[in-house]
Amino acid sequence: MELSVLWSLSVALLICVLCEVTCNEERMGMEGGSYTLTKKLEYGSIMIYHCPEGYYPHPALTRSCLKSGTWKPPPKRRPPQQCKMIECPNPLVLESGSVLPVQSQYFVNNKTTYECYSGYSLRGSASRVCQVNGKWSGGTPICSRDSGSEDRCADPGIPAGARRSGSSFGIDDILSYRCDDSLHLLGSKTRVCQESGQWTGTEPQCYYKHTYDTALEVTEAFGSAIRESLQMAEGKKITIDKGGKLNMYIAMDISDSIAETDFNSARNAVKKLITKVSSFSVSPNYEIIFFASDVLEVVNIIDFSGDKRKPLEKVLDDLDNFKYDARDNVGTNLNLAFKTILERMAIQKQRNEMLFMEIHHVLIFFTDGAYNMGGSPENTMAKIRESVYMNNKTKREKYLDVYVFGVGSDIFDEDIMPLVTKRNGERHYFKLKNVIDLEKTFDDIIDESQVVGVCGLHKNYDDNTPNTIRQRYPWMARIDNTVTTHNVSASKCMGSLVTRRFILTAAHCFKFDDKFCLLTVIKGASRIILHPDYNINGKKNDGINEFYDYDVALIKLKNDVDVSIHIRPICIPCTKETSGALRLVGEAITCKQQEQLLFKNPLEEVSFISYDKKEQMDQRSDARLKLQDQLRDNCIEMAVTEVEGITPLNLKDIVTDNFLCTGGKQPTRDNVACKGDSGGAVFKDYDEHRTIQVGVISWGTKNLCPGGNSDVKQESSEKSRDFHINLFKVVPFLKKYLGNDTEDYQPLEFLEN
Repeated sequence: MELSVLWSLSVALLICVLCEVTCNEERMGMEGGSYTLTKKLEYGSIMIYHCPEGYYPHPALTRSCLKSGTWKPPPKRRPPQQCKMIECPNPLVLESGSVLPVQSQYFVNNKTTYECYSGYSLRGSASRVCQVNGKWSGGTPICSRDSGSEDRCADPGIPAGARRSGSSFGIDDILSYRCDDSLHLLGSKTRVCQESGQWTGTEPQCYYKHTYDTALEVTEAFGSAIRESLQMAEGKKITIDKGGKLNMYIAMDISDSIAETDFNSARNAVKKLITKVSSFSVSPNYEIIFFASDVLEVVNIIDFSGDKRKPLEKVLDDLDNFKYDARDNVGTNLNLAFKTILERMAIQKQRNEMLFMEIHHVLIFFTDGAYNMGGSPENTMAKIRESVYMNNKTKREKYLDVYVFGVGSDIFDEDIMPLVTKRNGERHYFKLKNVIDLEKTFDDIIDESQVVGVCGLHKNYDDNTPNTIRQRYPWMARIDNTVTTHNVSASKCMGSLVTRRFILTAAHCFKFDDKFCLLTVIKGASRIILHPDYNINGKKNDGINEFYDYDVALIKLKNDVDVSIHIRPICIPCTKETSGALRLVGEAITCKQQEQLLFKNPLEEVSFISYDKKEQMDQRSDARLKLQDQLRDNCIEMAVTEVEGITPLNLKDIVTDNFLCTGGKQPTRDNVACKGDSGGAVFKDYDEHRTIQVGVISWGTKNLCPGGNSDVKQESSEKSRDFHINLFKVVPFLKKYLGNDTEDYQPLEFLEN
């Protein structure tokens, strides 16, 4: 009988274990809003509440389905779940001044004005507006004494929603801050006045649960910090070694508290950041992990050691190949993610401590800060600091940056703040409403306009407007001053900015006699330099009316152009700048290596720019270089039947090895250049952000363009061919002028071999 009873109990327990745990939706609705479920009503599902802009869910932002089939936090009749208007922190904290209007609460679009008492002057904003992100616009208003102050540091003010202890601002004086109930303090809790007259730390801010940072705030704060890490400044080269003295550790939370849409957006943002950083001639070593209850290592930083570095393309592929539903757990072990990074650091330090001392470590976490296993990561983070600082925090603090992007619907600010780097004047924690716009934010983080010495850099997207096309092809130049005077003329042509002082184009764009200076034709030019071996009439005695060998020219400008997002030089072959763009590392890199990389395929895809009169804008056209011997022979032989004077016997004397050949319909149909495209760049996009020019558009066998000039993007016929000067063949000419270090302009650094 006892055995039977025990068996019955065991069966009952087994059935209970196997039964599906679900939560119900009774009383889970919300006034004025809606909700979504990450895993329907199953155990581990997150109920995420959504409200219209200007409102936030209250009292709960999210609820979790527990094993017991109940929700945490449980719904209550009072207060009911509803969408409440977003509130900004209390602004009535101004000392020695008044704030109007005086209200018990301040909501979106409420405006406040600030005035100081007699004997005090206002610094900061005189009026502020409560914004939809729960922050006040403008800067903290401060009333400072007009005279008689012996303070070393200026009054830093009191942020909205905060309380400050301390009112003296002399050297070593300390100020302490705390936030009102229901607000969390981000920034420095204490600040000390230094001899320099600056306060330590960063300005504190008080956030509600619904407060978040805008994309612009992230771009400005994180962008300036990461640019500092990359050591970019006008007139200087990137000081971080191209062989990998920058370690980037990226950790992404994939627990159930992070929705799949947020995960995918964060992953795309990480890909954008990685690609953008790589475009600046820096080759970081990457550790990329996804974590929940366990850690999934997508990219191991040890794979970057030695000669066989993991290529960027493989890093991006590994990121793409990971699927959100590959995880099989619902817990969050944030500490394990930090431990994994600590272990990777320990391996590198053990292998080569001297090299480890030179490396700058950047940790970037995407998480909501929640964890339910593994304990707090604070102690592990302290060990990471010790590993990098090596008992010398003062000198080595700059070698470590820890950033956290708060993602998810319910972010735990108080658990995140102890983990991030705290450095005077810098922010390392950002709280995001969503991560949908983070990809573009990361694209804007490294501002091309602030990076002067990097060639071929461009935006990799456009919306087919003249402005964004200009950003994608910022090196493009148009020579359209058609002037005829004193037997001197300049045809309508294209060109490319190759340094801040020089434009590269075709020599045949300029026709003049030796008795007249051409400088009056091109506005802004100080000199036109044709290749010394160019001679349009060089084969007239052989029946060739126009001979285009060495058809290149340089236009020297009177002054350097101002580099910006819209104007930037393109990369050209055989320079150290181009080696950086191609991520060729080392002092022994040769011109031949660049050529082999750029011309590695028998059919190499290239592009050029044509002007579309119908659309009134420039457009990209595509073609394929025929590089393999037989393919090239088949390409150039069409000149025999299409151009008067060219025969099988003199073909290669006319179409010399200096020319690249495109056109035709096989194996694919190329676009064809028009007369107005002459002198333009034939270029390759090496990756999403860098462009290298490999040729100059010279001449063609057929004019397929209506009216002689380009009207629309034209396609090649079976017999039409275009010929372009191969820049690898005219490097000595380019080096003589562009690499001249005795002039008043910044020269390019050409490779020795």
